[in-house]
Amino acid sequence: MTRDQNGTWEMESNDNFEGYMKALGIDFATRKIAIHLNQTKIINQDGDNFKTKTQSTFRNYDLDFTVGVEFDEHTKGLDGRRVKTLVIWEGDVLMCVQKGEKENRGWRQWVEDNKLYLELTCGDQVCRQVFKKK
Repeated sequence: MTRDQNGTWEMESNDNFEGYMKALGIDFATRKIAIHLNQTKIINQDGDNFKTKTQSTFRNYDLDFTVGVEFDEHTKGLDGRRVKTLVIWEGDVLMCVQKGEKENRGWRQWVEDNKLYLELTCGDQVCRQVFKKK
């Protein structure tokens, strides 16, 4: 594994995205559209500073953060909530905790064998996404 996550990443698989969105309280119609979308992630990393873009034909979401610095996040690209977000390194894995009205919310992200792995968690639901480098 590596800490370098720079690059453009195209979605290869998206397991249990609907379960994750349901746990977030996203409506039925939006879930049905979203599960069929392919996402592209663009990550610009400078040490512990990240500028990320998640793009699809339905919604785009930008997120800029510094590892180890808590910030206020508006998840407008997903469920529209305001959360307190903290991202830290655990070895070569980025670990994120999002504190707000939903319990056990956050994500883990890492690069291994030229693929980007992302696990999104809300409550007891885990969505596993895999991206290949473009």
